[in-house]
Amino acid sequence: MSPSEEWLPVCRLAELEVERGASALVHGHSMAIFRTADDTVHALGNHDPFDRTGVLAKGIVGTRDGVPFVASPRHRHAFDLRTGRCLDDEHVSVPTYEVRVVEGVVLVGRRREAQAS
Repeated sequence: MSPSEEWLPVCRLAELEVERGASALVHGHSMAIFRTADDTVHALGNHDPFDRTGVLAKGIVGTRDGVPFVASPRHRHAFDLRTGRCLDDEHVSVPTYEVRVVEGVVLVGRRREAQAS
């Protein structure tokens, strides 16, 4: 895969509602895309690891101790939008993906490597 093929356009930044999720199929993976109040865009795996349903894009966005998160609408577990780590169970996480905004278009790239605790 060439570097230009790694970044796929998902939507325009203006189409993402602030602190609301959108789902997208990118590189064959179901993703939850979020735009925070400061216009930062995050991409996470859309599946809640506690019951394997694709619901994170429907979750509630908030901040806990300065950490932006999405809470699963099913079990209310909170996931750090930056790292995918569950704030309620340190042994659980969801994948996160690289995101860029170029000329108002949200591009999603490769899966980020898991971060050590």
